[in-house]
Amino acid sequence: MSVIVAENISKKYIIDHQRKNGSSSLKDIVSDKFDNIFKSKTQNDSSKEEFWALKDVSFKIDQGDRIGIVGHNGAGKSTLLKILSRITEPSTGEIRIQGRIASLLEVGTGFHPELTGRENIFLNGAILGMAKSEIKQSFDAIVDFAGVEKFLDTPVKRYSSGMYVRLGFAIAAHLNPEILIVDEVLAVGDTEFQKKCLGKMRDVSESGRTLLFVSHNLTAIQALCNKSFYFEKGRLIDQGDTTHIVTNYLSKVSHKSLEKHWDHIHDAPGNDEVRIKSFKLTPDFQDNLSHIDVRTPVDFEFEFWNMVEGANLNLSMHLYTFTGECIFNVGTPSQAFGKGLVKGVCQLPGNFLNDGSYVVSMMIVKDTSTVLYNMEEALIFDIEDYRENVTWYGKWPGYIRPQLNFSIQQSEHLVND
Repeated sequence: MSVIVAENISKKYIIDHQRKNGSSSLKDIVSDKFDNIFKSKTQNDSSKEEFWALKDVSFKIDQGDRIGIVGHNGAGKSTLLKILSRITEPSTGEIRIQGRIASLLEVGTGFHPELTGRENIFLNGAILGMAKSEIKQSFDAIVDFAGVEKFLDTPVKRYSSGMYVRLGFAIAAHLNPEILIVDEVLAVGDTEFQKKCLGKMRDVSESGRTLLFVSHNLTAIQALCNKSFYFEKGRLIDQGDTTHIVTNYLSKVSHKSLEKHWDHIHDAPGNDEVRIKSFKLTPDFQDNLSHIDVRTPVDFEFEFWNMVEGANLNLSMHLYTFTGECIFNVGTPSQAFGKGLVKGVCQLPGNFLNDGSYVVSMMIVKDTSTVLYNMEEALIFDIEDYRENVTWYGKWPGYIRPQLNFSIQQSEHLVND
């Protein structure tokens, strides 16, 4: 039996470009109003842009399905969940849902900030259509799971983001909804909380209830979900068995450009001394893989034209996280080069970096101290997760994830008296 049916749903937003500098003073607002009165309709419309967060999406979800939803940021995943949760309405199309829905979309969703944690538990239960007696039956389990017993009678506006999300997930998961919707809960909270969330979602899925789970953690999706949807630029690109969808998604991710190249020296970035010819990342795919994961060795190949005879040069490569933290800086030896092409290769072993997005910058340095050219954010690449014989699916901590010789063995046996 289908519990969710979506027929050609689309969601349109209007982006207003009238005031790009972000000014919002009273003078500016009044001025804009008068300008709009005297402008023609064509002039007014030219400053607005239509953006389709979802476009012609159709699917059916059966009772007991565990649906993983994957795709890049901005693909339309969260917009879909907001429509399913009745937070927003689709611009076109129709959604039919049978059963009570509980959702955790972001910190604080569904909470009244002035009410206490206790009051918000009963409020959320009432929104789900539950009787007070039903809420009381789950009350102790919710409080225990969230770990907020000391703050139960404190207004939730004073909660930390971690307390917010713990209580929000506990309410959503314990009030026995027929359909549970979770958006990136693993991105918030500590390791222990992530384990509890995944365990609870597994219990929900095994009880025959329907689960929709959005996450960039593909390992967790593969462990929890029997079916998946793949979204790209607001459209449902593919749906089906989770293994098939994840493989398809990863293959598309790996095909994005990992190379910058200039054929002609006069068009290349640089200056009178050096010009960049190419910078590329070359994965050493093993076991017939088609995507980069934590096991994959990669080479960074950098080539440039040197236009000064006898220049004493070296390369300096910086690797950053996507949020800007420098993981390491490594340089080549400095040596003299003649005019012509110069090539540098840096080999990065597998089982070194953690999964995530990374940014590479490359500098050409003269006489060990003078930067001739700095190619900032030269390449951006993603590393996917991979785990074998590991039953925990939270985010692995740290920026590096080296495979080290680390063993455990029995040193001696206890002697019974």
